[in-house]
Amino acid sequence: MSEKNNTLAAAEAALPRLVKELNINGPQIMAVARLLAEGNTIPFIARYRKEAHGNLDEVQISQIQERSAYYAELEDRRAAILKSIDSQGKLTDELKEKIAKCFVKSELEDLYLPYKPKRRTRAMIAREKGLEPLADLIAAQGVGDPAAEAAKFADAEKGVADAAAALSGARDIVAERISERADVRGLVREAFQTKSKVVSSVVQPPPAEPTKFEQYYDFSENIADIPSHRFLAIRRGQQENVLWVHLELDGAPLVREIEDMAGVSPSSPWAGELSAAVKDAYERLVAPSCELDAMVEKKLQADRAAVEIFAENLRHLLLAAPLGEKTVLAIDPGIRTGCKCALLDATGKYVGNTVIYPQQRTAEAQSTVARIVEKYKPEAIAVGNGTAGRETEAFVRATLKLMGREKDVTVVSVSESGASVYSASQAARDEFPSLDLTVRGAISIGRRLQDPLAELVKIDPKAIGVGQYQHDVHQPLLGSKLDEVVVSCVNRVGVELNTASAALLTRVSGLGQSTAKKIVSWRDEHGAFKSRKELLSVPGLGPKAYEQCAGFLRIRGAANPLDSSAVHPERYALVEQMAYDMGVPVGELVGNPDLAAKIDIRKYVSDDVGEPTLRDIVEELKKPGRDPRAVFEKPAFRDDVVSIEDVREGMELEGVVTNVTAFGAFVDIGVHQDGLVHVSELADRFIRDPSEVVKAGDRIKVKVISVDIPRKRIGLSARKNPRPPAGAPRGQSGGAPRGERRERQSGFFCNPFANL
Repeated sequence: MSEKNNTLAAAEAALPRLVKELNINGPQIMAVARLLAEGNTIPFIARYRKEAHGNLDEVQISQIQERSAYYAELEDRRAAILKSIDSQGKLTDELKEKIAKCFVKSELEDLYLPYKPKRRTRAMIAREKGLEPLADLIAAQGVGDPAAEAAKFADAEKGVADAAAALSGARDIVAERISERADVRGLVREAFQTKSKVVSSVVQPPPAEPTKFEQYYDFSENIADIPSHRFLAIRRGQQENVLWVHLELDGAPLVREIEDMAGVSPSSPWAGELSAAVKDAYERLVAPSCELDAMVEKKLQADRAAVEIFAENLRHLLLAAPLGEKTVLAIDPGIRTGCKCALLDATGKYVGNTVIYPQQRTAEAQSTVARIVEKYKPEAIAVGNGTAGRETEAFVRATLKLMGREKDVTVVSVSESGASVYSASQAARDEFPSLDLTVRGAISIGRRLQDPLAELVKIDPKAIGVGQYQHDVHQPLLGSKLDEVVVSCVNRVGVELNTASAALLTRVSGLGQSTAKKIVSWRDEHGAFKSRKELLSVPGLGPKAYEQCAGFLRIRGAANPLDSSAVHPERYALVEQMAYDMGVPVGELVGNPDLAAKIDIRKYVSDDVGEPTLRDIVEELKKPGRDPRAVFEKPAFRDDVVSIEDVREGMELEGVVTNVTAFGAFVDIGVHQDGLVHVSELADRFIRDPSEVVKAGDRIKVKVISVDIPRKRIGLSARKNPRPPAGAPRGQSGGAPRGERRERQSGFFCNPFANL
């Protein structure tokens, strides 16, 4: 069975659980599972197959895909386990039924544990010495003298010196039996996952130098309550050999409960032996592995939380408002090596480059910028926000003022995050093989201003720097989620087929890297695409890929006006019928909101097309190819605040949110060092999740509440009335939970780069 069909079968088998987990009805889940099995992509299913699945969104479809894949893996594992146990001749009907009803991987492994091939254990050695009958007596809790019975098993040749040695070996067998019980492991695992405490302490001897983990040198918090960012911080301290971390749990109640499960009978002379075996099973065999399981599960939960934060930040960054098709002069600031300048035309095409030295040769640099502005008339100048960025921005503004052009040309500070990664990448070398990487970096800065989405897709999302603990989380999980976000954003906005780079086309539904490169090659050889149908002429792009990608590709100025819209080619005939019924050509209907509003969609409902798709078509006819992103607005940084030395407590500034984490938001106020708005300072009301009030890319007004120049830390508040609590360190405000307030006061979370 193919992987896709296996996933479909798994979804069907686990349907009741999926319905309960996802709160989506069964027919919808199975419809999505079938569409995925047929090779359809999530963006295509969400946009063009709404009737089939009941108008689910991309998030819900992705959840169905993820959980179905989980159950498919579980089914594969179930089959392997059944085969293994059957080959041992130990597969009973009762065990087979238990395995068939199991839908949790850890519980499935618990059932398999007694039959799983394992390394040589103390219990195995005891069995080899013939002590299993004695273990049976302990488990049975019968009558008789344990010492006398054990003496019968003493055998020097077998390595059993006396009765005490025999009882010790028998207890090893009983302990292993208890440890392999699924109900025992389930009990202890749940206790570790819900009742244990995460405890950390500094390694011995302690580090000689201060570390960023000092607040965790003597720390404990319930595992069920500890936030993901705190858990990941502790894990990092452990990985850097600064902290010793373990889970602390009172095992006495568990041991008593396991004794009841094992059948300890206080009246039996064997009770002491069984109780000792239970304690040994818990301490030596069950607790260590369940503690590890709980740590792994908590790490996975923390990873998912961190990945979701990263994904949400990335989504807002990719969907940031574009400047649009305007000529841009891009400047990558530098002091010693000068500022690299690259000119881009309105389509983002590279025109030329030069280098200026504003600090060393100011007059010459002003003359160069003035000539470029006069000759090429850029509508915006993009300045990278790296080293000397604010100084370069001030220089450009001064030059424009001298020219009397300060109102004609927009000067914008642009984030350089990941620009150096792109400039040194193979994609950049392929695009600009003859240019120095510093010039490529300037080009990337300019294009980010023109169209953030089109440029940022060329960079590994992990290099953009909008997450927390991105290097600590499970990398395949992070990569998969971020790729999903990039694809979602690209297809939501749509792609201009005749100007898109191969990197951008790669993210279009149904296209991969190879096909994207073939599209660009075909375009270079034959010229611009005149219609969507011409895509079928591209080698390797078949009907299925065309079906998936066509609706997300735009051809501006095409003979068929629908080719510049999000209307899928499979619905062109339907739109033509609508136009015919209204007595107008299709070209007159497309882009005419008054005419489109008159369409009675009920007339066109059929078995194939329902109202959700028809409503989408009408909206698209009103504003074909409409960009869902906001209108561009430049941030208003203060001209007198260009470095951290210029920042003073009490200042009110405007900034741009660059990163949202679980503990607060980082804000660029134009001084090279992002300031931190702790979660307790984001709003006058209590909030737990910073994303409730801010998103990456938001422009917000903040007040400076603390400045630490030596550590390069800036504390900000977005509250209308920041109020430091009595006795709190200067610049810190109240409202945070005890643990987070302790972290904030320690300064660990005031450095935005400490958490990335």
